[in-house]
Parts: sequence; structure tokens; C-alpha cells
Amino acid sequence: MTKVIFDCAISLDGYFAGENRGPSNPMGGISMKLHQWMFKQKAFWKHIKQEGGEEDGQDGKLIDDVFARTGSYIMGKRMFDEGEVVWAEDLFEADVFVLTHEKREPWVQKGSTTFYFINNGLESALELAKKSAQGKDVRIQGGAETIQQFLNAGLIDEFFIHITPIFLGKGIRLFERIDEDRYELKVMEIIPSEYTTHIRYKLNKK
Repeated sequence: MTKVIFDCAISLDGYFAGENRGPSNPMGGISMKLHQWMFKQKAFWKHIKQEGGEEDGQDGKLIDDVFARTGSYIMGKRMFDEGEVVWAEDLFEADVFVLTHEKREPWVQKGSTTFYFINNGLESALELAKKSAQGKDVRIQGGAETIQQFLNAGLIDEFFIHITPIFLGKGIRLFERIDEDRYELKVMEIIPSEYTTHIRYKLNKK
């Protein structure tokens, strides 16, 4: 059965991204700090179609696992704008549904990635993404505001957080303005590593 998930890193003080995000400053310039655990893994570089990484460790297997279970993606326009100019061709190898007010024809890439630009809300994007996923999971890719919208709409089934042991002190918090009465959360799994702590949560709507 298709689940709606997100999988992302945050700092110890809860930040998902830095300030002043934009195409010339992706994630507010904090990605190297926040995702150090991921950049060390050969699996990460393989999935973004580049050479790199130092390790084939447990963290890398978790990266492989989330790509393997994902059948389609949903993201916000800000995240798309930051990535459009730098992402490799056919990076996602699945359909990607971009929430936006912009009217735009689908962007069909070589391979199996097509970006669809959705103008009529979360539920419409999710319906299309579930159909496209063909039994696999729908991953809410980001950014933080898009994840928050899906959480507050009661549409998330599960999430996997990677808590990086750094303090950022400012930026965009992942769990800002969340409806605290929407879910009961259950810890499903805790996986420590040298670089981060992975925690998987199941969400049950109240």
C-alpha cells in the first residue's frame, strides 16, 4: 500500500535550511554542514549521478532504501527553482509533481523523470503522485513549508529524520507552525551512526 513519507535532515536545534534561500544560495548555504553524513556515502553520489563519497556504510544503505521505496515525488516551487539549474538529467527517475502557481507544460527529461506543474493544491498533486507511484511510496521532497502543509493537512503516514549534531541558530525550522493535535506519533526505529541519528516515526491521525 502506498504511503506518503518524507525523509530529510535537520540540525540539533531543528533547522531544515538556512536563511535567504534561492537558486544562487540553495538551502540557505547550509547543506554541507547539514548533510555531511550523506555526502560521505558513495550511495548518495550514485543517486545524483556523480562520482564521490568515501564509504559504503549503514548510512548509505538507508539512502538506497528510500530511493528504492519511492515511486513519485512532490515538491514546492522554491525547491524546484533551486535545483532546476544544477540537477542531473533524469535525477529522480520518477514523476515529480511541483506545487506552483506558474502555468507550465510538463518538463519531460531523457529517461523516466517528468516534472508536472500542479496549480490546484496538495490533494490534487497527491492523487496524481499516488497513481504514478504504482504501489510504491510518495515522497514529499521539500522544502520545509511544503512538508508542513502536508503534515497540517493530515496527509503524512511516516517520516524519517536524520538529526545532525550541529547547532545552526537561525534559518527555516522543519516543524514550525505544526498542528500539535493532528497526530499521535510512534517511534518505529532509532539508528545511531558516527555522523547523525536516524529516527523513523509512524503517524496516526487522531
